[in-house]
Amino acid sequence: MIYAKKVNTYLLEEEHYSKDEIQSVISIWGVKLPPFYVVVVFKDEPDVEYIYFAHSNIMQFEYRLTPEGKARGITRSKLKHYIPKE
Repeated sequence: MIYAKKVNTYLLEEEHYSKDEIQSVISIWGVKLPPFYVVVVFKDEPDVEYIYFAHSNIMQFEYRLTPEGKARGITRSKLKHYIPKE
């Protein structure tokens, strides 16, 4: 829950999203390292899950397409909220 709260605050205060733009922010306990990450879904892209790490710094790590997103042919170039890694 702490990580989801940190990412939600980051999205609202640092990235200037409104609450209305965010569909969900969920903390996940995974089996891979790092064990905690956060999945963010935006209302205008319900078929894309953006993965954030919120350990020392908050950063978008990757994205995943739902099966519906894959079927619709969503590609990286069409993503609205993707932040390319530097």
